[in-house]
Amino acid sequence: MNLQRTNIRSHLLTAMLMAGLVTSCTVTQKYQRPEGLVNDQLYRDSVGVDTTNMATLSWRQLFTDTLLQALIGEGIENNLDLKIAVARIKQADANFKQSQLAFLPSLTGNLSASRLKLSDAQGGSSQVYQVYGSTAWEADIWGKIKSSKRAALAALLQSDAYKQAVQTQLIANIATSYYALLAYDAQLKITLATLENRKEDVETMKTLKESDVVTGAAVVQSEANRYSVEITIPDLQQNIRETENALSILLGRNPGSIVRDTLGAQQLTTDLRTGLPAQLLANRPDVREAEYQLRYYFEQTNVARAYFYPTLSITAEGGLYNNKLSNFFSASSLFGNIIGGLTQPIFNNGINKQRLNVAKAQSEEYLVTFKQTLLSAGLEVSNALFDYQAASEKITSRSKQLYFLDKSVEYTKELMKYSSATNYTDVLTSEQSLLAAQLSSINDKLQQMQAVVTLYRSLGGGWK
Repeated sequence: MNLQRTNIRSHLLTAMLMAGLVTSCTVTQKYQRPEGLVNDQLYRDSVGVDTTNMATLSWRQLFTDTLLQALIGEGIENNLDLKIAVARIKQADANFKQSQLAFLPSLTGNLSASRLKLSDAQGGSSQVYQVYGSTAWEADIWGKIKSSKRAALAALLQSDAYKQAVQTQLIANIATSYYALLAYDAQLKITLATLENRKEDVETMKTLKESDVVTGAAVVQSEANRYSVEITIPDLQQNIRETENALSILLGRNPGSIVRDTLGAQQLTTDLRTGLPAQLLANRPDVREAEYQLRYYFEQTNVARAYFYPTLSITAEGGLYNNKLSNFFSASSLFGNIIGGLTQPIFNNGINKQRLNVAKAQSEEYLVTFKQTLLSAGLEVSNALFDYQAASEKITSRSKQLYFLDKSVEYTKELMKYSSATNYTDVLTSEQSLLAAQLSSINDKLQQMQAVVTLYRSLGGGWK
């Protein structure tokens, strides 16, 4: 009779395990990337069919200035934000390795000796000596442990993508700050040269006044014009120092001077290949980071579903137990047991349901975040393309403006010497317009160069 009951229990347990293995396929779901995320219109006014993408260039290929290359290399080595990102990868890697060990049984050991003081009725004093080991193992019938492992892997990949995103942004920030520094240098150089010209104008006006060609008003206007230029120099010098300090922080060093080239020596690619919008899913680190976030919470939803089903666990214990130390290692001291059981949650104060609802809501949240990140990436690419185009158009028009303003200054100065119809106010106006256009031409060049950097970063370049 006992043998029959044992066979029945064995068959029931086998049937439950088989049913569990079949059902586990429906308890947990396989992650699939949402459809319809990317379309050909993600980049405004740009429908490409060429898969060539400037994001595949290494940063050393894009930035040919060796001084800039040295700064970027130093930033990658020493930047503190990047070091924080690397530390996060180490944390996520440790969590992933721990999730892999969850498939193995646990094992603990215990050694103890105790002396009990009992009443006379209980037999007086007694001592107990024991050493034993215990192990426990949970069968992953419903895929809970596998889903936890996949979630930990997604977290690890997310942390790696975050580090790549930090590096991409770091390279862009260093290059942008470097070019801004070169632009300030060029503006300062022009301003200092203009100041010398203004000083010469003052002396010329004094000479012309002595010859009764101009009045005293022209002299004081020339003096004021000279100081209107001189007063801008401290601001430019401050901008240079602040940009040097900000760039130093990016490099992980104390604020200080930056060794650099000139703006005119810079050469950046004009072959702005954006490839296909779908390539953002592989090239751009923050887009991949957002998808790994989504995958993490998708697997957490699988884990939450598994809590609704019974847990099959097997525990075993064995060792030595005796009241006398002299007989401790005898065969009579041996003991052991093994227990297998199913635990089915019946009433858990709504915790399982709440856990599943939270996981579903988080998964929905990060699906929206994923879509938003992708749209933002398309926006940045679109803006960078138009920014480059606008700067290029301004450079073409500005060169013509500078030519005619330069002629205007030359002609008004000559006319003032020989014609009463022209006074110093005309010279003053033309000179101020020329200086403003010269400074703006530098900003145009800076805008064009920074647009290339922004486009490179927006496409996901810099981390490879």
